[in-house]
Amino acid sequence: MPKVLIADDVAGVRRTLRAVLDEAAGLDVVGCAADGGEAVERTLRLQPDVVLMDVRMPGVDGIEAIRRLRAAGSRARVLVLTTSDMDDVVQDALEAGALGFLLKDVASDRLADAVHATARGETVMDPVITRRLVDHWLARPAPEPEVRERLAQLTDRELEVLRLLTRGLSNAQIADELVLGEATVKTHVARLLGKLGVDSRLQAVVLAFGAGVGGPPGPRLS
Repeated sequence: MPKVLIADDVAGVRRTLRAVLDEAAGLDVVGCAADGGEAVERTLRLQPDVVLMDVRMPGVDGIEAIRRLRAAGSRARVLVLTTSDMDDVVQDALEAGALGFLLKDVASDRLADAVHATARGETVMDPVITRRLVDHWLARPAPEPEVRERLAQLTDRELEVLRLLTRGLSNAQIADELVLGEATVKTHVARLLGKLGVDSRLQAVVLAFGAGVGGPPGPRLS
């Protein structure tokens, strides 16, 4: 059963999130934190699988907390829950090591599903944030030759899997789409991450968007 820690500076929000997750099947809320410093201390002590992290907190904010957790070697997966979809917040949290992003108006059932997905190592993205990431990366200059070279190393199947990742599909959904076993999809994801030189599915998705690979299938890179 995935263990979850909630970090938010508003007591009412912490109570609400805890109530939602306590009612969800298969989740164990092991603690809460009121700021980033406390989130780091309790994560290292309680060893949750997932940290539900607010970004805007006094003192040590959520992004700095993620950086400190990564520096300390924490294996907890961080799902950012925020009221902001601003590009700088998303980009900073991504670079710090967040695995996914949701807005705080997310439905209760979607929140529980997202926590489970994050515990499995899957990328979770609110559609609003995904759209802003796409717009941001499409507005950038053409990708560096090194990026295109890395993408060109992917097999046709790995490129298919990457395109489906950019659409926000889980491993199970990709398996259904490509008529493959879920274990096979996991292998493809692991291999494409290695070839792209990134640590997470989310980083692979951002790199793909920046190179114009996201969305429906298109011509193979040459």
